[in-house]
Amino acid sequence: MRIAVEHRSIYRFTQPQARIVQMLRLTPGDTQHQTVVSWMVGVDCDARLRDAVDGYGNAVTMLYAEGPIEAIEIAVTGEVLTSDNVGVLRGTAEPLPPALFLRTTPRTAPSPELAAFAAEVAGGTADPIERLHRLNQALHARFHCVPDVPDTGLTAQQAFAGKATASRDVAQMFVSAARTLDAPARYVSGYRLDDRAQCAPHAWCEAWIDGLGWVAFDPVAGMSPDGGYVRVAVGLDSEGAAAVAGHRIGHGEEQLAVDLHVDRLGNEE
Repeated sequence: MRIAVEHRSIYRFTQPQARIVQMLRLTPGDTQHQTVVSWMVGVDCDARLRDAVDGYGNAVTMLYAEGPIEAIEIAVTGEVLTSDNVGVLRGTAEPLPPALFLRTTPRTAPSPELAAFAAEVAGGTADPIERLHRLNQALHARFHCVPDVPDTGLTAQQAFAGKATASRDVAQMFVSAARTLDAPARYVSGYRLDDRAQCAPHAWCEAWIDGLGWVAFDPVAGMSPDGGYVRVAVGLDSEGAAAVAGHRIGHGEEQLAVDLHVDRLGNEE
């Protein structure tokens, strides 16, 4: 299908900033099941943009802006052709070995309760992909997912102790739990067709299956992603795949407003 994305992030500061440096993971890549037709990242102030690739193989745009800056708007517009790959990834940039994604981070460190949950729901079968599908469905059944919001810094442990989660939180829970089952797993940030209003990119996850490769899972849906998803960036956790990350030089507080629209165009399948 043909998917259009409009994603605007507006940062306002209570005091002018002297300098802003940001890494933007906002550009999807081509795979066997995803083709970028057009894509543009723009900013509404005098800034220098430089394209690069990070250590995970994600396309990134480095943004450098000199002050005084009272506000800055980052705008993304584009169209992507997708097809359903039943969750199996093909043609992705893979500079790192799968075993690296067994590494735990502060955001994905499992609690004893989360590890026990994973062992219980995955028990009864030795089939690696079936174990992960059971984990995916169990997380979907356990948690009521709320609309996506900007990152609050919640860890997998903290999210598992709650009742309602955004896609970022339940994806980190899947990643954390899958690693306790000895499955390399990574966090994915991107876009998803959804009738609800959204104010942040969607999140899901991928796990490595020997003999099959990387397979995607979305605990929000309780199934593998289909053609309604646009894959943008991967990381060990949500911080490593954040759409916008960086620092600023200046005093005062920062306020963020996000406007995101993901729409299907025409009848292309």
